[in-house]
Amino acid sequence: MLAIFSDTHSGTGHELEGEALAAAREADAVVHAGDFTSVAALDAFRDVAGRLYAVHGNADAMAVRDRLPAERVVEAEGVRLAVTHRRDGGETALALFGRAREADLVVSGHTHRPTVVDAGDVVLCNPGSHARPRGNRPGFAVLERESEDGSDVVRGRVLEPDGTVVESFDL
Repeated sequence: MLAIFSDTHSGTGHELEGEALAAAREADAVVHAGDFTSVAALDAFRDVAGRLYAVHGNADAMAVRDRLPAERVVEAEGVRLAVTHRRDGGETALALFGRAREADLVVSGHTHRPTVVDAGDVVLCNPGSHARPRGNRPGFAVLERESEDGSDVVRGRVLEPDGTVVESFDL
């Protein structure tokens, strides 16, 4: 399983609770699309995650920016993910970002709004913010490889920290 987060915005820790915390602990890897805000939050994610693949966001302290790239590509669960905090130009720019990196899934943050958009040859996923949703539903996402009718399917779900499913998608 792959757990996906963004926009923690914490000065003290990971702010994970409930199913979000369980997913981060149980995941084979955790992806974070930026805006930890502090080194304490970044280190707390590193402590709870087996492997952490993260990028920095616009609200991250310089000490966080120094430790993380602005974008990265991750291979997990048989899926190629292109990860960034944001792209000027919205969905079109995110889709182009993913296509240029031959990604199946683009993970982004910044809006604090959990969303999934099928852009044809690439899926865009913003997991939202599990800790600071700013008027939106709190969210995070998981990807899991499942067998179905003799074939493998990668299922994605955007969830609230209590485990309520917001949206499901297949890759």
